[in-house]
Amino acid sequence: MQDVMVTDAAPTAAPSSPIVLTEKAVDEVKKIMEANSIPETYGLRVGVKGGGCSGLSYTLGFDAEKRDADKVIEQDGITLFIDAKSLFYLMGTQLDFTDGLNGRGFVFNNPQATKTCGCGSSFGV
Repeated sequence: MQDVMVTDAAPTAAPSSPIVLTEKAVDEVKKIMEANSIPETYGLRVGVKGGGCSGLSYTLGFDAEKRDADKVIEQDGITLFIDAKSLFYLMGTQLDFTDGLNGRGFVFNNPQATKTCGCGSSFGV
């Protein structure tokens, strides 16, 4: 899986969706799915778990099916699965992908993150 980076930049998430993928993120998810022969029926599970030096860290992975309490979001041919606990921390987040001089990976632009760690892999609210 790709590296995950955290930023404090303001997202452009639509109010009707708790999380929005940028065009770059959608393209990268599709590339990863194709390169790893992941069926189109799978969803991208986006979540938050306890850990890291700031208290919380993001998780990304592919899942064959939704769980009972998941919020399901469809965007540009990508299905997102978000559990109820993570949804609370991800409201208004924009998931982007960067491939620049400072590294390659997914970037969470989360307006709820009030602090991040020095390595950029965890956040706090």
